[in-house]
Amino acid sequence: MAPARYGTIVERKKVSSLKIGFFDSGLGGITVLSEALRRLPNENFVYMADTLHVPYGTKTPQEVLGYVKASVQTILKEDVKALVIACNTATSIAVAELRKEYPIPIIGMEPAVKPAVEMNRSNGKRVLVLATPLTLKQSCYAALVSRVDDHGSVDSLPLPELVHYCEQLNFDRAEMSEYFNRELSSFNLDIYGTVVLGCTHYPFYKEILRELLPSHIQLIDGSQGTVRRLKQVLSERNLLEPSPKSGPSQEGHITFLCSSQDETYVHKMERALEIYAEHEKIYF
Repeated sequence: MAPARYGTIVERKKVSSLKIGFFDSGLGGITVLSEALRRLPNENFVYMADTLHVPYGTKTPQEVLGYVKASVQTILKEDVKALVIACNTATSIAVAELRKEYPIPIIGMEPAVKPAVEMNRSNGKRVLVLATPLTLKQSCYAALVSRVDDHGSVDSLPLPELVHYCEQLNFDRAEMSEYFNRELSSFNLDIYGTVVLGCTHYPFYKEILRELLPSHIQLIDGSQGTVRRLKQVLSERNLLEPSPKSGPSQEGHITFLCSSQDETYVHKMERALEIYAEHEKIYF
């Protein structure tokens, strides 16, 4: 079945035919794409959601690997010069194999455990990682925590339902506040200094979480670090689209793809980008 496609954001002068690809199981990678739009305003982007198989967090590793490989084959038909796997679960399962198969730069994501631990070194507070069940079960997550958590200060909480809420664009404050209060009820939040949003869907709920969590808790996710790495790799390989020598930036455009032929989902991706940009006060 051919993927649905749709170009959004008014296309200005196109500076290059090459694009930066973003992939996620659904809407989550929009949070990373938003950061890329802010930091790389002259680039063209293609974003693909595997709408036939979302969510990934409750699937088996073998299933996810197959889904990711099939989706990447579709994205690579779009003349991409680099690919961001904007999904922690997909990264943990598939990024190593993808890098062996394809010559373009492939940037993955991992929960921002390392910066979270570093942020708490001076205050003795703990770190709470929120992620999908499959991400938390992967050996690479255990290895990450073991590598950076010298004092055993990292705890984890799977939130499988949160991806479903996000995919429905459910940001109702009352309903979501009740959900978070229920899931966090067994934790003494006073002992935590940082909460890691370890799934790219979860930053859509930062505003609600900030209202619920004690004021001393900081929220962190991997979007900024991922896009910094993307920009660095593009620069090192002379693939970074330069800013114009004079005048305003010549912004490109975004092409949205999905693995189903559901045009309503394509519009949902566009709406999700608007919602997230508005919440985070990102202007592009």
